[in-house]
Amino acid sequence: MANLFSSFDPSTILSMSLNWLSTFLGLMIIPMGFWLIPSRWNYLWFNIINTLHNEFKILINSPYKGTTLIFISLFSIILFNNFLGLFPYIFTSSSHLTMTLTLSLPLWLSFMLFGWINNTNHMFAHLVPQGAPSVLMPFMVCIETISNVIRPGTLAVRLTANMIAGHLLLTLLGNTGPSMNLMMINILIIVQILLLMLESAVAIIQSYVFTVLSTLYSSEVIYALS
Repeated sequence: MANLFSSFDPSTILSMSLNWLSTFLGLMIIPMGFWLIPSRWNYLWFNIINTLHNEFKILINSPYKGTTLIFISLFSIILFNNFLGLFPYIFTSSSHLTMTLTLSLPLWLSFMLFGWINNTNHMFAHLVPQGAPSVLMPFMVCIETISNVIRPGTLAVRLTANMIAGHLLLTLLGNTGPSMNLMMINILIIVQILLLMLESAVAIIQSYVFTVLSTLYSSEVIYALS
């Protein structure tokens, strides 16, 4: 199993983990969009951004303008890294907790600080669900506190686990190829293509789920101030 998971280890060149530079490859592509005539891909991406903006605007219900920009940017960077990891010999940064916790923990921490500083009463009231019996209130406060604290961890682990699971399955099936006959190799190639299509869908879904959950967590804090 150690050799199996070693495919996710960042290799070192001259004692430097240069594989992490794949995360910043998107920054090299972005400036070209400002100098090229808009193509169908540009229009497709603009439609996706507008759709996400309209949906996040409803979910957040914030009086502040521009609150959807950070979530659209979050969706874009996760989607880019998830798709980049599907290419051969490219490091999958979104399969590491170092990357996913870096995205989820500062977001959650900023929401909590914003809520507790600006509307402390609402944050205390949110610890007790409406209509809860008085006897169960201490237990409900403990449960709500724990569920609130583990939110950044669940966000990070969900994205990491989904990225690792698909890549491990592709790696396991790919390693059995040399020991198969010609007919089984043809079947294996078809299965690998189907799994690659599934992983492409998972890359989109997981980036969307991560962003929507972050939006919902922020809406709980911002809703009291709207």
